Amino acid sequence: MEGLLVKTNALFLRLWCCITLVTVFTAAEGARAQQRPPAVPLVAHNPYFSVWSMADKLTDENTKHWTGAQQPMHGLARIDGKTYRWMGAEPEQVPAMEQVRLDVTPTHTVYQFKAGGVSLTVSFFTPAFPKDLDTLSRPVTYLTFSATGQGGHDVSVLLDVDPVIAVNTEDEAVTWGRLRAEGLTVLNVGSRDQRVLNRPGDDLRIDWGYFHLAVPDEAGAQAVLSQDAMRDFADTGSVPAADEMDMPRMPREGAAHLAVLLPMGKVSDVPATRHVLLSYTEDYAIEYLGRKLRPYWQRNGMSVQQMLAVAETQYANLEQRGQRFDVELTADLEKAGGKDYAQIATLAYRQTLAAHGFAADADGTPLLFPKENFSNGCISTVDVLYPSGPFFLFFNPELVEAQLKPVLEYTALARWKWPFAPHDLGTYPLANGQVYGGGERTEEDQMPVEESGNLLILVAAMERERNNWDFARHYWPQFTKWAEYLKDKGLDPANQLSTDDFAGHLAHNANLSIKAIEGLASYAAMAQGIGKLEVAQEYSRVAKEMAGRWETMALDGDHYKLAFDKAGTWSQKYNLVWDQLLDFKLFSPQVSQTELAFFLHHLNQFGLPLDNRAGYTKLDWQVWTATLTDKPEDFKALMAPVGRWVSQGPSRVPLTDWYETGNGKQVGFQARSVVGGVFIKALANRELAAKWRNRTEP
Repeated sequence: MEGLLVKTNALFLRLWCCITLVTVFTAAEGARAQQRPPAVPLVAHNPYFSVWSMADKLTDENTKHWTGAQQPMHGLARIDGKTYRWMGAEPEQVPAMEQVRLDVTPTHTVYQFKAGGVSLTVSFFTPAFPKDLDTLSRPVTYLTFSATGQGGHDVSVLLDVDPVIAVNTEDEAVTWGRLRAEGLTVLNVGSRDQRVLNRPGDDLRIDWGYFHLAVPDEAGAQAVLSQDAMRDFADTGSVPAADEMDMPRMPREGAAHLAVLLPMGKVSDVPATRHVLLSYTEDYAIEYLGRKLRPYWQRNGMSVQQMLAVAETQYANLEQRGQRFDVELTADLEKAGGKDYAQIATLAYRQTLAAHGFAADADGTPLLFPKENFSNGCISTVDVLYPSGPFFLFFNPELVEAQLKPVLEYTALARWKWPFAPHDLGTYPLANGQVYGGGERTEEDQMPVEESGNLLILVAAMERERNNWDFARHYWPQFTKWAEYLKDKGLDPANQLSTDDFAGHLAHNANLSIKAIEGLASYAAMAQGIGKLEVAQEYSRVAKEMAGRWETMALDGDHYKLAFDKAGTWSQKYNLVWDQLLDFKLFSPQVSQTELAFFLHHLNQFGLPLDNRAGYTKLDWQVWTATLTDKPEDFKALMAPVGRWVSQGPSRVPLTDWYETGNGKQVGFQARSVVGGVFIKALANRELAAKWRNRTEP
């Protein structure tokens, strides 16, 4: 009886998962099928565990790390004795299945293939739910296979993972092995030397910790460590019966691959399904002020085996939650900004989260550390926290605090002697102190107005969303110091860098001045929140007065200047968006109306240039600028060329936020968390923002 019950439950789970995959396809099609993103997220957890497909089809190229380094995962299918490829460009002699569908939703990437009378659906599911920190921090992606066909075709599937996934470069030695978790066989590979948190840098992969391929205990499943599994499967449909342990230690020399064979049996109209778990674990995730921090999921001493067992137990429930989450969020994004906007925000979703390391402080407090991917590799860059802020404010303001706390704790130390906010905490994954500007940095080498304004605005926005001003109260001395600095030097900034530092130093920066003014209004809001009413009144008055002066200083006929002393120039005034989001009402509505009318006449094929100096733009700032309008038709007009760029742009990398509006080519940056800034349009819809901020996950 017990065996019958187990079989019945297993059959129900398989049927349910197949229905889920079909539903995911249908939901995505109802919004917009992502047929050709610049790059497709497959496994997206953190800056080290992040695997993508950077081609039109999953079989066109091998899968890669977000940096572009090879991290091949190969997939083969055996149908009635003939072998096909469904993932990866190898073996070249094996024909590729026809890819007939690709859908990217917030938490799923789903491919559909056909060959030999069989339809094979492959789903990569990362349960990245911002309100569920235990699940969000768990480094597990589920890979689910579903096969259907008429006539009783015999089908089996092979997944083969190259051990280079566990090291920085293919000339590093690896070790491998297997272990048991409850209900799972787990294959593992990691670097031989395990140099934990050994060096900071940008274009790096992890070389400590272990990659795990976890296979549920189901009839016929075979998990093996072998060089030959892919070749044997392609030739005979089988894999070696035992692990091959006497092999070279370096991936380039043919170290053991992690392979699993999943027999699907004789398929019919009723889908046959199997799944595996892909995971990467490390004992320490971040070094913060000399302390090595554990990954958040490990804060209570959970072992790898326990974590994988829990992930397997929760698989069906998480799939169901993910389906509902995707359908609901996609519909709300369309409601907020239309189909082009929903497309952009969907692609930004997993990328935003995956650019962070998620660690636990000594007391278990969550700490979130972004990496400035393909910029300079800095960790906890304040002008990265600022543009990504709308994502976290929309879904879970507690994660904003998890990002801000490390920065504020650093600025409370005696070693931080500047009267303004820092740029960063170091270079990922070592958050031991600012590195931007060099060892003999001057004020001009840093971003004094930029970062001070960023933090004041972010804190005010966070506390307003939570209706709790304790964070502002706790760090009040720093905020007061930075507000005094902006009051003195923010209206007409000296020659300095802003977040758009690639454009170089600029004095009298009108957009930067807006940030300073809004920073002062944010400080006033914090003062109001903690009961310092006289301070609030004074700084509200100062901010309003400065805004009035700004309008006179910046006006240049039918638009507003890039810099106060440069007539005939223009720039996006994206910082202005907080005036409406935080209800400051500092600037006349005419400012945004005038700017938007001007911008609508300066659109290029793939977007709106950042300013008059060059044709390049920033993805995040375009959405901020477009959010200034209260006319849906104007917002959609500004988003249309961006939507065109997402589908037609020539650079096949995880979303870049810096590209040319004329030809769509990437200028720099990729896979950065700043793309979370596109959620500012959703954040501006107060009904939706309240819904998602208060949404509970079952």
